[in-house]
Formats: sequence, structure tokens, C-alpha cells
Amino acid sequence: MVRIFAALALLFGFASLAAAGEDDGRLEIYWIDVEGGGATLIVTPMGESVLIDTGNPGRRDPDRIVRTAVNVAGLTRIDHLIVTHYHRDHFGGASQLAKMIPLGHVYDNGRFENMPDDPGRDYFGFNSDTRRQINPGDVLGLKQRPSTPPLRLQCLGARQEFIAPPEGAKPSGLEHLHKPKDRDGSDNANSVVMLLSFGDFKFLHTGDLTWNREKDLVVPVNLIGGEVDVYQVAHHGLDSSNNPVLLQAVKPTVAIMANGTRKGCAPEVFANLNELDSLKALFQVHKNLRPDGELNNTQPQRIANHDEQCEAHGIVLKVEPDGASYRVAIPAHEHSETFQTK
Repeated sequence: MVRIFAALALLFGFASLAAAGEDDGRLEIYWIDVEGGGATLIVTPMGESVLIDTGNPGRRDPDRIVRTAVNVAGLTRIDHLIVTHYHRDHFGGASQLAKMIPLGHVYDNGRFENMPDDPGRDYFGFNSDTRRQINPGDVLGLKQRPSTPPLRLQCLGARQEFIAPPEGAKPSGLEHLHKPKDRDGSDNANSVVMLLSFGDFKFLHTGDLTWNREKDLVVPVNLIGGEVDVYQVAHHGLDSSNNPVLLQAVKPTVAIMANGTRKGCAPEVFANLNELDSLKALFQVHKNLRPDGELNNTQPQRIANHDEQCEAHGIVLKVEPDGASYRVAIPAHEHSETFQTK
């Protein structure tokens, strides 16, 4: 049985990293390859798990999520599931996933007035311990480890509503960077926005939040509270998101793109990311195999999957127990880089 688990870990590209749940005090984030969908797994220093989105319908993506969760991260359940919005590449795997591994608390947008997309009865009927509509300002009740820095996962926005600016907050002064686009008509605009902090380390996940709504996060006031260390590139790297006004407000050190072979990696997004003086590394789940790939790909060693028929390699990030530094790795290629927390 141990050999089988080791082989599976090798197949999914995480074998060189110790399993989560070990008593090492690290915060871990896994980007699971769901072929241009969304599935980001967070494992806390206490071994508690948070999955943001579940990939596409069918067995492929839930299988990949479970293999990473169980065989790599050492989990027996998903304690918290956050579904950012009702598009199939983000909620589609949820009902199948619920049949394969126990789901604890589920947070999503619920049913709301004028919702542009309805995930249907199958989605709203899958098994979990609890379900509730998530709201701006909500903080997940994650277990704290006494010997490590404070851990906090907060919802900053949902259903095109955002947290109130803190009292006395100063204007961000970034209005001049925003050029409106007519891109906010789908459920992408309703995406749930989450900010994860572990001491000084900060990770921003905006789902598929659209261009004009991204502006609302940082203009007139930066509701994110300042810069972040790691930014999950919004909307798989499409140019209906990744507004320069947001990017310049959060100034990430590392950006990680959950793209597909022909989805994401938009030229405008690369241009906007390249304008960031802060950015030290861009990682991609897939190589862009479109004709424009020569210009719109990161460095080969920072791409998890290079071929059309891939082995679903993932990307993993580990924050040290003191929160002062973090390592981003693509274990399948034995590549890793270490960065200092801001």
C-alpha cells in the first residue's frame, strides 16, 4: 500500500515534499491541475483544510483533488469548501467530490437576487456538514497553533459587495490606472474574494473577479489593506480580469496562474504583470500552447505541465512556521524557489 501511495504521489508531482499534517508548523497551499479550472487547497499549521473551488464536472478533477488531499497532504476530509462562483470550472466537481471525501463546512453565494447563473439542484443537494452564504467581512474560524503566527482567512467581497473601508483609511490614489471595460455581466463578477494571512505572509485569491469589480477593491480605498506576497492570477490569466489598478495596489512578489494549455496567459495580462516592479516570479500550471506562446509564457522551469497530454503536475507553496519566508515548488521538475515575506 505504501508503494502505491508513493507512486501516486510521483504521478501527481508532489513526491519530494513532506505530507501536510506533519507536525512542522508550516502553512501549505496546493494548486491542483484541473485543466484551466479552479482548485486551490490550503492546509493550515494545525492540519485543517480549506479547498477553494472544485474544478470541472465529471471524475477527472475530483479524482485529482482527492489524490492530492489524501495521498499528498495526508488529509481524511475537507474541513472547509469555498465555492467562489457558479461557473462549471469552479463548482462543477463539488457533487462528485462530496461522494469521495467528507466535506465539512461549505461557503458560497447561496441563491441571491438577479443571479446570472444557477448551478442547479445537483450542486445545492450534495452532502456536507453545514452550508451557508458567505458575506464580506466573514472570517473562517480556523484553529490557531499557539507556537506560530496568527492565521486568518477573511472574505473581502462576494456578490459584488465588499467590506467597509477601515475608519480613517486614506485614498489609494490609483484612480488614474483604471480604464473601464464592459466585462461584468456574468457570474464572474460575483466571485468570492478571500485574503489569507499567516503572520506577515499574505495570499490573495479573487476567483474570476472581473475588471471593474477589481477596481472596487482598491479604489477609492485599498480594502485589501496593502500589498500581498502571493497573488493567484485572476480568471486563469484572462484579460477580462487582472486590472492594473488592482495589481499595482497589491504588488505581489509571486503570482501563480491556474491556466490551461489554451486558456489564460492573455498578452494584456502578461504586459500588466510585467509592469510590476515587485514581481519576482510568475508560475503557471500549464504552458500556453497557442501560437502566441513564445511571448506569453513564463520561464520553462516555472511551468508545471508542458504538454497537451499532461500528467497533472501541481504547484505547492510552503510558508515557514515563523511566517518570514516561503518556498514555491514544482516537485515534478525538482524545481523550487524561496522568497522572503514582505
